[in-house]
Amino acid sequence: QVQLVESGGGLVQAGDSLRLSCVASGRTFSSYAMGWFRQAPGKEREFVAAINGFGTSTRYAESMKGPFTISRDNAKNTVYLQMNSLKPEDTAVYYCARGRREFTSPNSKAPEEYDYWGQGTQVTVSS
Repeated sequence: QVQLVESGGGLVQAGDSLRLSCVASGRTFSSYAMGWFRQAPGKEREFVAAINGFGTSTRYAESMKGPFTISRDNAKNTVYLQMNSLKPEDTAVYYCARGRREFTSPNSKAPEEYDYWGQGTQVTVSS
């Protein structure tokens, strides 16, 4: 069983930055792509970003290119989401997830492409 634990969320003001972290258990972390999703109150879970197992390929939701950056440190079994220039509409619970494959693809935006999920970390951006 793989466990994913997110951290780094909190209450910030518009324009601030946050870096989310997600630590995964297990010894085969680099064999799987990782993704970040978010879910705002009353809305469906939406794709944010994904990164392949080696950290050489990334994909982003169109609206999040630029302000958000996904990265990973396989030596630490950790994936990160750097979020800059935060806006109130970025308020959501952010989840990390482990992909079913090493690589990313256009399908990486689909929740069905991921088999393990963390519990989420709350990000609240005040105006």
